[in-house]
Amino acid sequence: MTPDDGTDAGRIDDDRIDPEEPDGVRILSDADVETVLSVADLLPAIETAFVKQGRGAVERPERPHFPVGTGHRALEEPGTGLVMPAYVHGADTFVTKVASVHPGNPARGLPTINAEIVACDAATGLPRAFLAGTRITNARTGCIGGLAARDLAVDGPIRLGLIGAGAQARWQTRAVAAARELDRVRVYSPSDSRVACAADLREELGVDAEPVDSPAAALADATVVVTATTSHEPVFPGDALEPGTLVVAVGAYEAEMRELDAETMRRAARVFADVPGEVAAVGDVADAGLAEADLVALSAVFEDEAGREGDDEVLVVDSVGSAVLDAAATELVVERAERAGVGTTVGL
Repeated sequence: MTPDDGTDAGRIDDDRIDPEEPDGVRILSDADVETVLSVADLLPAIETAFVKQGRGAVERPERPHFPVGTGHRALEEPGTGLVMPAYVHGADTFVTKVASVHPGNPARGLPTINAEIVACDAATGLPRAFLAGTRITNARTGCIGGLAARDLAVDGPIRLGLIGAGAQARWQTRAVAAARELDRVRVYSPSDSRVACAADLREELGVDAEPVDSPAAALADATVVVTATTSHEPVFPGDALEPGTLVVAVGAYEAEMRELDAETMRRAARVFADVPGEVAAVGDVADAGLAEADLVALSAVFEDEAGREGDDEVLVVDSVGSAVLDAAATELVVERAERAGVGTTVGL
């Protein structure tokens, strides 16, 4: 499963843009991104990016995040702004993503997470593309759960328990279904959104998906549990996990946020992290008394250096997200869009 670490290991595709194409910046709307983005094809690109990150063959400056909307008369709860630059060694582009998380958006009929991405040519620094980044963000985060399920879940069809019923819950399920055989899904959210989420998954994936009325019901007989919330408190009791469960937590990204309780962490044979240094500061880990030294880099799984050692082990994958994954996904999308002539090219 380990990608080659040669000069071109960061490349998503070896084909380059047609030299006859005029200079300019390609503008890709969300609909354009949807046209060229495939979760099944994105999974190996994200795996490659993780391996490169684990080997230090990336540039990933510190990711600042800050409150936005503080004091705004229309906001009861401020949002969070994030700036995420990255470059994968050997790639043709480097990217900067500007993202935001606004927990109050669902009540406005808007997505919680929004993002835009600028892709620049690595050889010249010239701008290459400007993309709607929310779908890319959701898809690359979903791939974390898909790859984790592929390599860390017990053998057999996946029985998935979802805590959270928003966009990311759907993307996690899509990626799991692309990576492994998916038997059924049970969805819990404290709101009625769980009903719509289950219905959408049934229609899109043709899978047995049902809403349930408690976290315990979502966890019952699950082989994989995914938490995709913006919670500041644990979203299920760790003693409700079945032996052998893989838990993938993708919602918490700062110290005040928490999806997993101390019992879940205590029961875990190993806790994997996409970015161990940053995951160590998140409430899931810090509030359970764990430190960076207690975490295993998720990249080690794809290098065959770590993984599941027994069917009864509870394993945890905790994720805060990495701009390296955005860079890999963006290069895939931009190169496919260029070849297919998708989007609009403008001069700056």
